[in-house]
Amino acid sequence: MSKVNLIIGREYWTRVKTKTFLLTTFLAPIAIALFYAVLIFFMTRGSDKTKNITIIDKAGLAEKIEMKKNNLVFDLSNESLVQLKEKYKAGDIDGIIELPPLDSTQDKYNIVYHADKALALDESSAIEKMFSKPIRDYKMTAFGFEQSQLDKIDTDIEISPQTVNETEKELSSITGLVSSGVGFIVGTVLFFVIMIFGSQVMRGVNEEKLNRIVEVLISSVKPIQLMLGKVIGIGLVGLTQFGIWAILGSVISIGALAFFGLDAGMADPAANEMAAEAMANPEIKSKMAEILKELSTINWGLIIPLYFVYFLLGYMMYASVFAAVGAAAGDDVNEAQALTTVVMVPLAAAFYIAISAAQSPDSTLAVWSSIIPISAPVVMPVRLASGPPAWEIILSVVLCALFVVFMIWLASRIYRVGIMMYGKKASFKELAKWIAYRD
Repeated sequence: MSKVNLIIGREYWTRVKTKTFLLTTFLAPIAIALFYAVLIFFMTRGSDKTKNITIIDKAGLAEKIEMKKNNLVFDLSNESLVQLKEKYKAGDIDGIIELPPLDSTQDKYNIVYHADKALALDESSAIEKMFSKPIRDYKMTAFGFEQSQLDKIDTDIEISPQTVNETEKELSSITGLVSSGVGFIVGTVLFFVIMIFGSQVMRGVNEEKLNRIVEVLISSVKPIQLMLGKVIGIGLVGLTQFGIWAILGSVISIGALAFFGLDAGMADPAANEMAAEAMANPEIKSKMAEILKELSTINWGLIIPLYFVYFLLGYMMYASVFAAVGAAAGDDVNEAQALTTVVMVPLAAAFYIAISAAQSPDSTLAVWSSIIPISAPVVMPVRLASGPPAWEIILSVVLCALFVVFMIWLASRIYRVGIMMYGKKASFKELAKWIAYRD
């Protein structure tokens, strides 16, 4: 075991101390945050050029609209369309909106915009929304309806679940929503973490094989010790990187909230006003309180350790296979891709099943996929927040642990031969022979 520890330490420290690790660990989150900050800035900025648009109102709608919307400034005119077109040609106005007569029986109302350049998408959407309410009010008046009558027609429907057994957890209308949301987030994170860390193991093994470094290492340690040391060492590197990203992500998130005006100390007045209005809304406050209450009822003391257990099981399961793929593949890119696809297919299938399990955690597909070892590390964590039976969790963990031992043994059989094999294509028939070789 001491040799495995030495390999783990070597894999961990040689990677953590590299400039590549430091750059990707500390600069990648910042680069991603800057990318999204710039993207959000340009998406929310809209057009900065003011457009003066004159309205010819034949429907009597203009008096009920705002005369300034974003970068659009409107003006009501009694001049003819011909006269306004002359003004447009002279550059006095930027466009003409013509509102044709409105009929209460119309299913579609066509607003005509006269200009040589089309409106931007946000401008067109703003104008459509701006006239929708006045048209609705006009039709209500034409049909003899009052606003108070229409308000009474709309009825919100909400299902309020009630437990039958007093020993069961108290349910609420958003219990399913919260558990599905938590499950989906956890399942997605586990899928990507297992995939990314496993791919790092494959690349590390393949690089050492091609650089002939492994020939030196294999003379003093057994192949299975080398493989386990590499798998665990790279896994610890990934966990270190992931932990740093989590800390940096929290710091960057706080900074982003402050930058966009959601922090009281550095707030943008308009953004703070919108946030205050939202929080003052009794319905929003009630819903947020309900979500927080529901999150507090989840048994995190049991679920978080199980998340960690399933991560370790899933990582060891797939990383050992990735290590075998890295050892079997040579410098042929197509060969490596073919072997990698075989590993990725069940992992991708487990991810899509996990998405389905987030919506229906007790479906037959979700239940059996959370027990079958090849998909359980991704699917079962999605179901944990919804409270699956204890026997399913126990059976799932036991089967996964046994399957991990089997996969490590199977991968080591391929690894011990493939790591020293050069110039021979690793077909599936050849891999079967490697597994059958005697020690």
